[in-house]
Amino acid sequence: MGHNPKIKQFMWIIYVITIIYLIYYTYNTGLFYHWRLWKYNRTVPPILDELHMTHNSSPEHAGSQGPYTQRPYAFLAAVKGTKTVLISAYLEHRTDKKEVCAIAVVLRSEKVAYRCVFRCQEKQLLSNGVADIYTHHFGFAYGTANIMCPLPSGYDPNQEFLEVKNQQEKTESFPYNFTVCISTMFDFTNVLQLVQSLEMLQLLGVNRVVVYKTSCSPETQRILDYYTQKGLLEVIPWSLSRYVNVSRGWLPEHGPGELHYFGQIPALNDCLYRYMYQSRYVALHDIDELILPQKVISWVELLPLLENQYGANKCYMFENNVFPINVMLAPPASQSLPPQTDWKNVTGVNILAHLYQEPIIEETHYSNFKIIVNPRAVFATTVHGVLKSQHGCSWIDRNIARMYHTRFPRQPNLAKDKLIYDGRLLSYSAHFTPAVNKVLRETGFLPEHSTQ
Repeated sequence: MGHNPKIKQFMWIIYVITIIYLIYYTYNTGLFYHWRLWKYNRTVPPILDELHMTHNSSPEHAGSQGPYTQRPYAFLAAVKGTKTVLISAYLEHRTDKKEVCAIAVVLRSEKVAYRCVFRCQEKQLLSNGVADIYTHHFGFAYGTANIMCPLPSGYDPNQEFLEVKNQQEKTESFPYNFTVCISTMFDFTNVLQLVQSLEMLQLLGVNRVVVYKTSCSPETQRILDYYTQKGLLEVIPWSLSRYVNVSRGWLPEHGPGELHYFGQIPALNDCLYRYMYQSRYVALHDIDELILPQKVISWVELLPLLENQYGANKCYMFENNVFPINVMLAPPASQSLPPQTDWKNVTGVNILAHLYQEPIIEETHYSNFKIIVNPRAVFATTVHGVLKSQHGCSWIDRNIARMYHTRFPRQPNLAKDKLIYDGRLLSYSAHFTPAVNKVLRETGFLPEHSTQ
């Protein structure tokens, strides 16, 4: 007996409608999104390398033992059916009640009731999470948030977990004195300035630099590998673009996307919490920026001066001074430059060739600064300054210390005779130049017997 053609056609229509409905339902309920997260988790995407309980590289767990069930506890803010992307989780010691702070990227328009799931000694425990979305999102659809979860009671099986870091609170004996957080590195090719900045930071007393890296040239990677092996550098792979449409600009009109500048703010906050109990001070600035003391040589000498004059545990704000890289003027006759001829063959900017700064623009004077903080006094930070801290911030007198920002001009139409000479960098050159040459030789960018 043959099939009725009309019935067969009707069944095909029902089948197609059902498939379309299932696709629509899956996408709009977030199941598609979380299948996508599940798939990426199986391949261990770079952004989550440190966040799963498959390994632990933090100093407080050095030589850690075996699988995640042996550690004190682990954590997950449940995100099923939401657009939330979890970055990392840290135990918060500074509030009245013990909480876990999960740094996350969230869709700001989405209302979510978070359920936090902990793994503790073979048990899974629950509490309700509250998201505190940062006010600094620059108008993008997504923003950074701290999801705060009280230590819980209850049970819920079959969840994946983030590792909770900062389980031990410390007030002294930190592994590092000064840590600099750099975010975010993408399409980076500026080899010479990278080496110069890292060598200058060491002369200033910095003994840890953290780079959140999305992409760079092979030559840059060679330098990153060199400093990682030396123990100065930690490189955090940073690929938020797997989950969110990140912008290359700092405002929506400067670049399409849903999240500000490759996720710069969540990276900075992860670095702040990551080094909260590893570093006495943390500086948050870019690789083309250097905070230089004016009356002393190093940050080791500078910070006691700042604590004395402005108070301890403050956020110290340093004025931004732009040294445009499109201008190359000779220093005054009284100043002599160290040899730099071999550096011309190395890709990137030579900071010693740009010793003239733009005059300060009053309208932007208080907006483009960068900071050094005691990380244990800060709860949330942004690109310029902090959003929440225990003791507030203080502007530092430019005659005590200020920031040297060697970059494209902020005032491109400024006449050259309006630029102001500042040779402070040259006072470091006796140690700085040989150190840069040594690195460039050891990484193969200069011949062994170069003229410098």
